[in-house]
Amino acid sequence: MTDRGLLVIGDVVTDVVALHGSPVMSGTDTAADIVLRPGGSGANTAAWAAHLGADARLLARLGYDSSDWHTAELVKAGVRPHVTVDHDHPTAVVIAMVDKSGERSMLTNRGAGGLISEDDWDPALLDGVSRLHLSGYVLFAESGLRLARAAMADAAAAGVAISVDPASTGPLRDFGVERFIRESAPADLVIPNLDEALLLSGATTAERAAELLSERYGTSVVKLGATGALAAVDGAVVARAAGVPADVLDSTGAGDAFAAGFLTASLQGARVDAALGAGCRTGAECVAQVGGRPRYGLDLNRLYPIHTD
Repeated sequence: MTDRGLLVIGDVVTDVVALHGSPVMSGTDTAADIVLRPGGSGANTAAWAAHLGADARLLARLGYDSSDWHTAELVKAGVRPHVTVDHDHPTAVVIAMVDKSGERSMLTNRGAGGLISEDDWDPALLDGVSRLHLSGYVLFAESGLRLARAAMADAAAAGVAISVDPASTGPLRDFGVERFIRESAPADLVIPNLDEALLLSGATTAERAAELLSERYGTSVVKLGATGALAAVDGAVVARAAGVPADVLDSTGAGDAFAAGFLTASLQGARVDAALGAGCRTGAECVAQVGGRPRYGLDLNRLYPIHTD
């Protein structure tokens, strides 16, 4: 068993992705290519990490309507799922409307994912794990916040590194910036996008935001989309990476893919600059396809048994 495992706590989502070439018009039809994809910020990160060779595990809560499909998709991607099936609520659903530039607007129902709780946690999930990674969405519901507190406390006690992705500016603002920073204080790494970094830090530039956040967390990695990323450690910017050119088809999951690339490279011993580059390459691979997960072939050597709680 590896001692470099990555445990992700986050959502599994049914993504309904609608790619439309013309603006969505109210009160009438708009032509679109519509596909169904497995998604969710936490699940996407775990799937990309497994795709890149990490021993990736996911703790999540699924709904009664599609738990078998989602669990099978995670296993096919090489993820070791630790899932609870909620028999009263459906799996989370996101309707993502993607315009011709690849930018997306989302309608979200967190469903069973919003009910993940401390009851779903077991400290034994940290066995063989060297990093715990939390999707910020988990913290935005009270039951998930209690789970996050328990998981981070157990991880810190076990010497497991902790990282957090702030997830989205809307719920982050509603939750409260200072509250988020306080609740995620056990983390030694934060991975926001530019908007999230500016909101959390109060800064006006990516560089200053990265510096301020690294003073609070130790290390901050700010995702800059097509222009790349930068990292700061203990108050100083230490590395930058240029964006990787890509034909953007759908930006869904790009930040999750970046996080997976960065975390996997770091777990494999890469320096910060190399890990940034790995994140940018993985993000570019993600935006060149529809949906937030990597495509896969059925490789029986990478399938793991399903763990259900």
